Amino acid sequence: MNPETIVVIGAGLAAATLVSELRSRGYDGVLRLIGDEASLPYERPPLSKGYLQGSDTVEDFTVNTAAWYAENHVDLRLDTHAISIDRKHQHVVLADGTTMDYDALVLATGARSRLGGEEPMAGHDLPGVHTLRSLADADALKTEITQGKQVAVVGSGWIGMEVAASARSLGARVTVYSPDEVPLAKVFGERFGHHLLELHQGHGVDVRTGTRVQGIELADGHLQVISDIGSSRADVVLLAIGAVPNVELAETAGLDVDRGVVVDASLRSSDSKILAIGDVAQAFNTRLRRQLQVEHWDNAIRQGKLAAATLTGADQAYDWLPYFFTDQYDLGMEYVGNAAPGDETVLRGSENEFIIFWLREGRITAAANVNIWDVNDTLRGLVGRQIDPARLEDTAIELGDL
Repeated sequence: MNPETIVVIGAGLAAATLVSELRSRGYDGVLRLIGDEASLPYERPPLSKGYLQGSDTVEDFTVNTAAWYAENHVDLRLDTHAISIDRKHQHVVLADGTTMDYDALVLATGARSRLGGEEPMAGHDLPGVHTLRSLADADALKTEITQGKQVAVVGSGWIGMEVAASARSLGARVTVYSPDEVPLAKVFGERFGHHLLELHQGHGVDVRTGTRVQGIELADGHLQVISDIGSSRADVVLLAIGAVPNVELAETAGLDVDRGVVVDASLRSSDSKILAIGDVAQAFNTRLRRQLQVEHWDNAIRQGKLAAATLTGADQAYDWLPYFFTDQYDLGMEYVGNAAPGDETVLRGSENEFIIFWLREGRITAAANVNIWDVNDTLRGLVGRQIDPARLEDTAIELGDL
């Protein structure tokens, strides 16, 4: 492919990895990076964990310094965004009217926080009601989550539960509204879901399971969370009910879009001059033989590197298994694979240090190590294999001997 000018729309981790990899591969063409945030590209996982708790600084998770972009001749345009793509004439138009020509275009537009169902939740825009997707979001939350504050977390996915753990570590009182009877059980099964639920309850979190929030109101100067079990006061509310991929630019440009921008195993869209990476990409995984959209740190890095290979003519394929991690209180977990609801689960280990295997028709679809370290690469190698569940749960058999 080897285009003379590459324009990247979006300046998150996937985009920053892409431009770094392009330069490390010797690409010496024009490289432009457009980001709608004012800050340099950064990693997002610390926002709900170390940064919110005060143990991490922005410098700890910024991908490259401003000097790096200047020294590597990356035209970095921050605090602006693209408003249209002209595929016929191969240029993009920015909000300030600037037109940028491209030989290759990469969409790394990410995702935004979901505010409700078909319509935003009532009260989502009240003072004290937050989402967490950006550094600015995290800064706003940090100023409000303090000792003794009543924090309401709407949603019991990863971000919601991580913020709940961080808020408790800061001395806040926390209530989590979970629409599910067991948080995350639909994805990770009852065993892990119950373990996570009991972990949070043990740290003083009021987890209201099977509870749906209808909206948020302001009454007598205080926020009120309105749910199907009544109304409860809160000082701070976090809406953590999922994410919506930013596909609007791609849709308007006439690219194939499903939940994300549909791309092949080399990350090319329906227009071969346009790629998509990161949270916005719905890519064909050659190992799993289907389109996947994965909104996690590891995928952003890997797809940034893969896109660089595609753009420099060294085509590779999206063939890795999804991976993510979480840290909550004294729990650390790594997950690899692609389990589905209904998969059988097998537990290996003790109450607080264990491995979960997911199986479908006797074959391992995913594995997670909880408070056990340096085993995830081994688990990755087991995914896809057919192993007797009795052997999987037998700790007398070394993982490497399975």
